[in-house]
Amino acid sequence: MTAGNHILVVEDEAVIRSSLRRLLERHDYKVSEAGSVQEALDNFDINSFDVVLSDLRLPGAPGTDLIKATNRPVLIMTSYSSIRSAIDSMKMGAVDYIAKPFEHSELLESVSKVLRDHAEGIELATADEFEPPVHGMIGSCPQMMELFRRIRKVALTNSTVLINGESGTGKELVARAIHKLSSRCESEMISVNCAAIPENLIESELFGHEKGAFTGATATRTGLVEAAHGSTLFLDEIGELPLEAQARLLRVLQESEIRKVGSVQSKKVDVRLVVATHRDLKQLVVDGLFREDLYYRINVMTLLIPPLRDRGNDILELADAILVRTCKRLKTPVLSFAESASLAIAKYSWPGNVRELENAIERAVVLAEDKLIGEELLAIDTEKPKTVETAAETPIASAAAIEELSLEDYFQRFVVEHEDSMNETQLAKKLGISRKCLWERRQRFGIPRKKKQEA
Repeated sequence: MTAGNHILVVEDEAVIRSSLRRLLERHDYKVSEAGSVQEALDNFDINSFDVVLSDLRLPGAPGTDLIKATNRPVLIMTSYSSIRSAIDSMKMGAVDYIAKPFEHSELLESVSKVLRDHAEGIELATADEFEPPVHGMIGSCPQMMELFRRIRKVALTNSTVLINGESGTGKELVARAIHKLSSRCESEMISVNCAAIPENLIESELFGHEKGAFTGATATRTGLVEAAHGSTLFLDEIGELPLEAQARLLRVLQESEIRKVGSVQSKKVDVRLVVATHRDLKQLVVDGLFREDLYYRINVMTLLIPPLRDRGNDILELADAILVRTCKRLKTPVLSFAESASLAIAKYSWPGNVRELENAIERAVVLAEDKLIGEELLAIDTEKPKTVETAAETPIASAAAIEELSLEDYFQRFVVEHEDSMNETQLAKKLGISRKCLWERRQRFGIPRKKKQEA
């Protein structure tokens, strides 16, 4: 803590306000005070303070109104310590909250942490404000500019972040940008794809296990959550996390501690959690497939990545950049798009988003025999693609029928027909691919994995 940091205390109870002032001044903070939001705005330049410490419930207007009035960190105090009220304030931009009644040491630590994180964040955010904070992510449409703005803002906090976006939109790129702009950037971010790990191993992978905890546990193993101590843990496709693992993750968020599989002892961890999904978590809660308490814990700061089809002129700008990058990587002469190709790129809906665009352009670069890439080399169908349901209407009857199908059609029909009678491991084995490859193809073709309801 730097001596002389100036704090504005906004609290309508005079006794509490005076007590907070005395406590903070004893620890070398400079303190000003107000009894309401309006009094604070009328009497002070809010941006002149280092931190604003405000009660949530105030006469006239709530303390969260101060968040919009300042670019300084706002720490919310609340007697209503429910998860919902805390989450609502943090969604509005509060850096943290503290529930009344609190110990003096708890308040001082919260204030000190907010000041420390904010100071470190300012040092890290020295890049041009107009430079996209996400390496490799190009875009100037309003949705992307808002996304970039929010990334810069949430990166300076220690809050849990939920990234929503369709498959292929760049959720991991956003997670890495948050990590690199945060005070934890010196440590490596730990990235986990929850859908790519077999269900019977995911608890062990995330939380570790003790020797002898289960058959095959021949040695003690450190989990990925513990490995992310002091850093950022990115859980991609968190909607695929089994309920048992969800309960363990909730403990990490609530208590900042883990317990290895087979252990009776807990261990404290300091982890900043960033999660991502292309699924509707609220609907999964309704369906009983995702814990409601965990949903509210991770839905603190939400970032929405727009699908490529909604990004207007970004599509062609992005395609040009990908083409240059691909030619350089594949060491080919610099190519460009023919007018027909540009029109096709702009017209196509890109259900696989940026990932599909990258794949189409790489295929075109490999096949190109001229300096111009024509529409035919992109191999995209600008007509409305068949849905999975349409493909599933006709069962696979014979080898002759299979020969008439493309590999993509065969994969989709086989999975839809057999996923009720086979688990993911059995499906992958029958298709002759790995379980991870099965998951990746599900994402590409838009076939979400069905989850079995617990008895």
